[in-house]
Amino acid sequence: MEKVITELVGVQRRTLRVLFAAQVIGGVGVGVGASVGALLAADLGGVAVSGLSQSATVVGAALLALPATAIVHKSGRRLSLTGCYLAAAVGSIAIVLAAVYNSVALLFSSFILFGGATAASLQARYAAVDLAPIERRGRHLSIVAWATTLGAVAGPNLAAAAGESLVDYGIPTLAGPFVFSALLFVVAASVLTLLMRPDPAVLARRVASDANSGAPRQRVGMSAALRAVASNPPARLGVAAVAVGHLVMVGVMAMTPVHIRSAGHGAAHTLRLVGVVLSLHIAGMYAFSPLVGWLTDRFGRRAMILTGIALLVSACAVAGSAGSDTNYLAAALVILGLGWSCTMVAGSTLLSESVPAELRTSAQGLSDVAMGLAGASAGALSGVVVSAWGFPTLALIAALATSPFVVLATRKARG
Repeated sequence: MEKVITELVGVQRRTLRVLFAAQVIGGVGVGVGASVGALLAADLGGVAVSGLSQSATVVGAALLALPATAIVHKSGRRLSLTGCYLAAAVGSIAIVLAAVYNSVALLFSSFILFGGATAASLQARYAAVDLAPIERRGRHLSIVAWATTLGAVAGPNLAAAAGESLVDYGIPTLAGPFVFSALLFVVAASVLTLLMRPDPAVLARRVASDANSGAPRQRVGMSAALRAVASNPPARLGVAAVAVGHLVMVGVMAMTPVHIRSAGHGAAHTLRLVGVVLSLHIAGMYAFSPLVGWLTDRFGRRAMILTGIALLVSACAVAGSAGSDTNYLAAALVILGLGWSCTMVAGSTLLSESVPAELRTSAQGLSDVAMGLAGASAGALSGVVVSAWGFPTLALIAALATSPFVVLATRKARG
């Protein structure tokens, strides 16, 4: 038994290193492309539909979570993560073609595939806890989330240079960053394919099977996971925390580049400002993840979830009153990212430990779908709200969207 435990510890360390590297590379790819997505959509289709770029990306992440989960059940994490990154690479190239040929339909359908990178990033956090000891699950999950900081913070700041570097080849400035995204996604897929061995999910299932060899085999599909989550209050709270946090974050973040451009800056200066603000936002999302993970393990999942909701509401208040002041807007986006980090880390950890091991992967996939649908709804409506009533109204609506969840969470706490 001691030999098995030692082997699992070694595999977990290797898995964390590989996931860390892939998250850094993929994070640059996501950051450099996502920072200009709304601007590209606004150029091709107008401000009212610009939020659909983020919405389509989130929808893609949600839709791809379903086959990604099925692949994990059948073949493990390695093939699932690799497939998501390759889908994102194809989507990135298709976005470039949509910009070259001025095709709005191709643009938004391509953003769905681009969401594969987000799906991979979300799956990676669960891969980090497949073999993690219970007392360190929050920290191990947060380490992989934190790795995204190194790439995603740099990504938006590279957008301006990436866009200008390919203009001579006939690629529009706002489409150039996606060429680099495609290359980085292929590199991330290669790292996972070559180095994530043995597969953590396959090994975790083998260990669980050996420990429960005499128990009857249970169904592990999405329907079984849905029933398990619906009947389990902590699991429900975990799923709701992740979904609400993502809804608020996407709704405000998706329209921030458009709001910055409304101040009247030129294209190049707008890209630089967007790069700085989104880099700080992404730093808020991921840079403090290890601390959030430690606090989650130290003070409990529910306490950190409620802390995250409080931060999200505060961020909406600051963003809604920032006007065209980029400094205030940047501060709001940092707070927004930190609130998202709290709900994501604590909610994901709570869900993972609240369902049986054989249903964990399906429940995690179900959570990603719910998260994706929430974010997609926010992204789709954000452009309409900003176009009709302005950015401050969007921030107010996003803050009010947390109200039902606060009632649910505090009611459960009192119970």
